[in-house]
Amino acid sequence: MRAFILAILILFTACAVKAEETVTPVQLEMREYDEIILPVGSFIPVITTQEISTETCPEGYKLKFIATNDLFMYETNIIPRNTEFFGYIEKINEPVVGTNASMKIKITKILMPDGFEIPMKGYIYTSNDNLIGGELTAPAEWVKMPHYQSKYQGISWNHRGATLQMRPGGKRCMGTHTTIPAGDHQIIILTAPAGITHTITD
Repeated sequence: MRAFILAILILFTACAVKAEETVTPVQLEMREYDEIILPVGSFIPVITTQEISTETCPEGYKLKFIATNDLFMYETNIIPRNTEFFGYIEKINEPVVGTNASMKIKITKILMPDGFEIPMKGYIYTSNDNLIGGELTAPAEWVKMPHYQSKYQGISWNHRGATLQMRPGGKRCMGTHTTIPAGDHQIIILTAPAGITHTITD
């Protein structure tokens, strides 16, 4: 019995001594960075890394683009050349009679050369609300329309002639699929501010 009580006292004393020891906090070395905000409406030139087609790529198809040039803000290189941009096909409109197929490509992420991933919101830019394709198709028929000419001499009309002109009719051809070839130059437009942190230093 005495041995048992002695063992409990020794164990209690050891725990009390250990609890009094001070714990030294571990300091992790963090890399510093300077954040630069790229404003809405900024343009970033890129190239495609694969063929993108409304015929072979479904909605949600993931895509990658690569920056073709260094992009500077004042004296800081905020988007180095070969930075990668990732996105997907947000919307596809199939070809119909009178209109070619179209698509919208949304950009969601930047992968910097230093390995950092930065979220972003943007689209592949077009002047038609960022809709790629969607052009009117060629007329399916042409009709002859007389075009009258007149020549005024003195106070009366004494000559009127007509020539036939070909004008597009009311019918148009079936639309075709829209394709962006690999290696094609495109432009990304930002639709929300992007915080660029690629200036991280070791």
